[in-house]
Amino acid sequence: MTATEATAFADGSGSGMPLLGLRGVGKVFSNGVTALDDVDLTIRQGDFLSLLGPSGCGKSTALRIIAGLSTPTSGGLDWRGGSFDRAGIGFVFQEPTLLPWASVFDNVWLPLRLRGVSKARAAPAVMDMLARVHLDGFAGAVPRELSGGMKMRVSIARAMVTKPRLLLMDEPFAALDEITRFRLNNDLLELWQDERFTAIFVTHSVFESAFLSSRIVVMAARPGRVFEELAVDAPYPRDEAFRTSPDYATLCRQASDVLSAAMHANGGGRDDGH
Repeated sequence: MTATEATAFADGSGSGMPLLGLRGVGKVFSNGVTALDDVDLTIRQGDFLSLLGPSGCGKSTALRIIAGLSTPTSGGLDWRGGSFDRAGIGFVFQEPTLLPWASVFDNVWLPLRLRGVSKARAAPAVMDMLARVHLDGFAGAVPRELSGGMKMRVSIARAMVTKPRLLLMDEPFAALDEITRFRLNNDLLELWQDERFTAIFVTHSVFESAFLSSRIVVMAARPGRVFEELAVDAPYPRDEAFRTSPDYATLCRQASDVLSAAMHANGGGRDDGH
């Protein structure tokens, strides 16, 4: 990592070297729905980039294309250096998707186990990550014994145990109550600053995007496309004082105005889940 990149990670400026570019990316589903159309977007190393927009604007589709879970109909991905080992990508879905019969430890161990890492060898990394998400005492618990917020913490630990360079998060906190959501936002930012990964975070929430992000990309639907990009200049770390600050209120209002304009540009989003 260069001195410039290290500085970008440290202050949250998101001004690192380009990691990934979406170049003219389009996606048309077999039913004829155009999920994405001519999307151009650059993700830089150290970004915490939020994709903000209504249902149907292609946020989740873009994330799945980046993860290699879907292929674009047109355009493509431009990885720095020409390629990217997708083993370096972590993915946190909207639902925790935990193995219901497995312990918290075994759920977090799973991606390492799939790489051939034994339970004994994986134990230090698994226990460290559980501590990082504040689940130190729950390694032996099973998912049915956990709250919704705790299940999501397990999902984050599982995605992070392999130390990914890029973390993709698809509305992970949408189903949680406000207090739990705020706490997880705080913990996620702490983890991001400590681990220095690049994050792409899908959300419907103006408030969440303004709190978390170094950049907000507002998307419009029908067809799904980038409408406008907002730089978030507020410094990190961010805490409860930031949430009640005039700067935060201004950011939320700005993002809300752009989101409203994006929705009016096409008569509102189509609620098709993409």
